Amino acid sequence: MSDFKDYFYLGKIIKVHGYEGKLSVYFDTDKPQEYSDLELVHMDINGSLVPFFIEEISLLNNKAVVRFMDIDNLEKAEQLINKEMYLPLSMLPELTGNKFYYHEVPGMMVIDENYGELGPISAVLEYPNTAVLQVFHKEKEVLIPISDGIITKVDREENKIIVCSPEGLLDIYING
Repeated sequence: MSDFKDYFYLGKIIKVHGYEGKLSVYFDTDKPQEYSDLELVHMDINGSLVPFFIEEISLLNNKAVVRFMDIDNLEKAEQLINKEMYLPLSMLPELTGNKFYYHEVPGMMVIDENYGELGPISAVLEYPNTAVLQVFHKEKEVLIPISDGIITKVDREENKIIVCSPEGLLDIYING
């Protein structure tokens, strides 16, 4: 995955669609319509990102039927089943307000409304039911859940995130 750091996961090829090389793809996104006019995607072929040009795409919810250039028969199409698709990070729609992509927050300073400055975000850790901001405050790990009720402001200009952590959360990490 290290070669893919400038790319984001878009989705994957699910199955062939018909006999002429068309493929059913799944878009792992809340707004697949933002990708309805894609001209190319990059597919993970044996650990390398290979560009595939799109001739035709038709969306249906989070799925689409796609015809890729030079994939014109069943045999070629079958080779792409379960391949993951990626796009450059520059193609992500810009988020505003308190919404953010996980890759854009490491390094941002976390400030708690009651406690003050906690430290810069080291990473975003994803757990089965939640994701958390990992911050090290005076060398102690602090995990802050990513939640609308906790993150009160994302200030991109000042490179900081303001949080209002639940009562007792910081005590567990800092004084525990």
